[in-house]
Amino acid sequence: MKSLKGLLTVAMFSGILCFVSAAVHAEAEDSGSGQEFEPIRINAGAYQSFTDSNGNVWAPDSGFRGGAVIERFLLPSISGTEDETLYHTERYSMDSFSVELPDGHYVVNLHFAETFEGIYGPGGRVFSFSVQGQEFEDFDIWEKTGGYERAHIETVAVEVTDGQLRIDFTHQIENPAINAIEILPQAADQVNSARAAPDGVFAFGEPPEGFRSERDDIERGRNEMIEYESSTVGTTRRMLVYTPPGYSTDREYPVLYLLHGIGGDETEWQRFATPNVILDNLIAGGKAEPMIVVMPNGRAQVNDRAEGNVFAAAPAFAVFENDLLEDVIPAIEARYSVVADREHRALAGLSMGGGQSLNFGLGNLDTFSWVGGFSSAPNTRPAAELVPDPEAAKGQLNLLYVSCGDQDSLFHISQGVHDYLKEHQVPHIWNVSSHGHDPVDWANNLYFFVQHLFQ
Repeated sequence: MKSLKGLLTVAMFSGILCFVSAAVHAEAEDSGSGQEFEPIRINAGAYQSFTDSNGNVWAPDSGFRGGAVIERFLLPSISGTEDETLYHTERYSMDSFSVELPDGHYVVNLHFAETFEGIYGPGGRVFSFSVQGQEFEDFDIWEKTGGYERAHIETVAVEVTDGQLRIDFTHQIENPAINAIEILPQAADQVNSARAAPDGVFAFGEPPEGFRSERDDIERGRNEMIEYESSTVGTTRRMLVYTPPGYSTDREYPVLYLLHGIGGDETEWQRFATPNVILDNLIAGGKAEPMIVVMPNGRAQVNDRAEGNVFAAAPAFAVFENDLLEDVIPAIEARYSVVADREHRALAGLSMGGGQSLNFGLGNLDTFSWVGGFSSAPNTRPAAELVPDPEAAKGQLNLLYVSCGDQDSLFHISQGVHDYLKEHQVPHIWNVSSHGHDPVDWANNLYFFVQHLFQ
């Protein structure tokens, strides 16, 4: 088996897509234009420029057609951001936004927060919009953020071919509203792959358009909900299992065990990120190894439903380590045609499941050699406990992948793991995005993560 160790040894601490200064220039290399492009940052509704916590300068409101602006500087704090001022103004009831750009690939970050006191819950403001033809239907800011006065960033990868980027808004319930727009260049070698930056950092761009869209021209895998007997819990439990296109007992497959967050269950990954579609498309394109994906319930207790006070079930997520090792893995290896060794087992998860994956994966390197934590939660053990013997870990890990969005309130957890690994020169991928603690980030990282597995 080809390992990533050689590649990872060269300081593979994956990078931040966001550019941290308006003075940074990048070329639209993929178009062959050769033109340098300065990132565009517009604070919608604002009458004067604003400098954010990273030193980026946001220009006043411009580029919109129709609508009106409003300022709400007396708001309480906006959660989920270090730059509350960005969300104190907004443009609303607009028809469109446009800006001239050199042809090329870009990442567009759309900033939203529900700050109108007349909106009391989900469904109070619903609108649709399209970014360079990509449709976002029935967009509900409250539903996206989970409440009032909370920041959300919607990230879209686009291609400009006619010298103009355009966003069209469609009114539904209440008026469409937006707080800021950021347009960043995406270099040609970032579009679908990792990029080696001058400082040794690897940066992932956004996944390509349609990476989660079902295709009619390829063979598809299968999702199956199965039951197993858990000696750990003393009950019959469920897990969702994906088998790849053309699954056959004539060959053996590697297995990825994929864990959910504290408010989820065995269906969360499928609801949030459609791993089956991501894998089907990647496998069809020869970009991922055919693999089985197991999505168990990481809440190891008799009533394992995500109901009531989900945080009260936190101890059951620790108990799941035994359920995984003693019950889940044996059940999978008895039922499916798999390669039953550490070289062919991967463990990854989101949020609480990210913490579980780092805890259980790094704590059981005799069982797993591929480990990933996406937006890992506070259940994550201190880095020195996760990797007490860095030299031994270097020899046992085929891949260690740590990721988080820089708008995530839990960012410091993953950052601490990365800092320790970097200090002790443990090869790993450190992928930081401009997202928050949200399904978009988890789907994106799953897309990148599985392409590195079992190579």
